[in-house]
Amino acid sequence: MRGEGKWEHTGRSYRSIARYWHVLDPILKGWLADGTESLREITQDDVKRAIATRKGTPARSIHIVLRNVFRALRQEGVIFRDPTRGLVFAGINKPPPSVPSDRLAGVLSHARNEFQRFVMVLVCVHALSGTDMRHLLLTDLDLSRERLIVRRPGKRHIIYLDELTYRCASAWLRERHRRWPVTTNPHLLINRWTAVDTTHSPIGTTFANIFRPTGLTMPTLRQDRIRDEAFEVDDPLHLMRLFGISSQTAMRYITAAHPERTAKLPR
Repeated sequence: MRGEGKWEHTGRSYRSIARYWHVLDPILKGWLADGTESLREITQDDVKRAIATRKGTPARSIHIVLRNVFRALRQEGVIFRDPTRGLVFAGINKPPPSVPSDRLAGVLSHARNEFQRFVMVLVCVHALSGTDMRHLLLTDLDLSRERLIVRRPGKRHIIYLDELTYRCASAWLRERHRRWPVTTNPHLLINRWTAVDTTHSPIGTTFANIFRPTGLTMPTLRQDRIRDEAFEVDDPLHLMRLFGISSQTAMRYITAAHPERTAKLPR
């Protein structure tokens, strides 16, 4: 995990490894109690049962930790097969949005069509930026797997759709197809100009007009969403996974939400 094995790779911090151990410890103890003597004996069913002991974000954390640990063990030749390979759980990747329901309802009440409603949800629930949304491709949205891929320079961020986002995404796809059934523009979000643009350019709007009736700006709503989550879950890794932000950005939100964590002790 530290990147110092047979195959060189980016190592994880000791803090991350400590968090991994916090998740792994009860699982390993359970496997030992069941008579398992080696991680080579672990099957995909064992992994599924371990994840099924939790729901929501804790279940997703178990999935991520087990996947990364078994991947590292397989890479180092400690095990011969990875029991987490190809394992996808439809229900564990959709943490409920911890954004105040009255605020979200208030924002969505200003939506005049399915396009605006979908954009508002992407910002207010998933904290996407204008650049993120402009470059979303139609193929990035996979309703069958209930996920949306956000492509950013050098990386990609996967959003697992909650019920509200799924409904809004489905409604927008129906509206998109109804209005422009023969468009060849590959972008998910299009308008009457880009739908017929033969250069397949992304939508050019800044989205500011959509949020103006709410009395709040899009950057404010996006930042508030991440800040709300930081108040709810005091964990920078959770913010990094949920919003695809950097460790430095996550720590800034955690510090703002929980200043006691970084407050200096009195002399």
